[in-house]
Amino acid sequence: MAFCTSCGAQIPAGATVCPACSRSAAPTAAPPAAPGAPAAQPSAGGLSDNIAGALAYVTVIPSILFLVLAPYNSNRFIRFHSFQNIFFAVAWIALWIVLNIIAHIPIFGWLTILIWPLITLAGFVIWLILIFKAYQGQMWKLPMIGDMAEKQASAM
Repeated sequence: MAFCTSCGAQIPAGATVCPACSRSAAPTAAPPAAPGAPAAQPSAGGLSDNIAGALAYVTVIPSILFLVLAPYNSNRFIRFHSFQNIFFAVAWIALWIVLNIIAHIPIFGWLTILIWPLITLAGFVIWLILIFKAYQGQMWKLPMIGDMAEKQASAM
């Protein structure tokens, strides 16, 4: 299946003129990227930058692996998302420790029962946004955490 290099329309086999735009174009094996779409350049390890950036948010383990493994640790985009995920995980754990301490205080503990589901939902939404922004090829920064991650990613 061939596609026009000018408009991306499908070209019938053996045709040298695009039926959609009537331009004489050499067919390609895949359609061109949509305008405004992030460029998915494969890095030396085989994963494109946006996929590796999104995978960095799955758990802390891929983040650490991306910071250690050779083809990924030299890429600033992947390093940024790896550091941002690690700092987000540390902040999330610290928040839950503080909430657990507050939960053991007699009256405040009962009040935090209403807050826990909201904080959990907010954290989940932020996590999803981070994954989607990394997949779109954007370096979306969280307040304070993003600045620290950017500083660490640029340090190499």
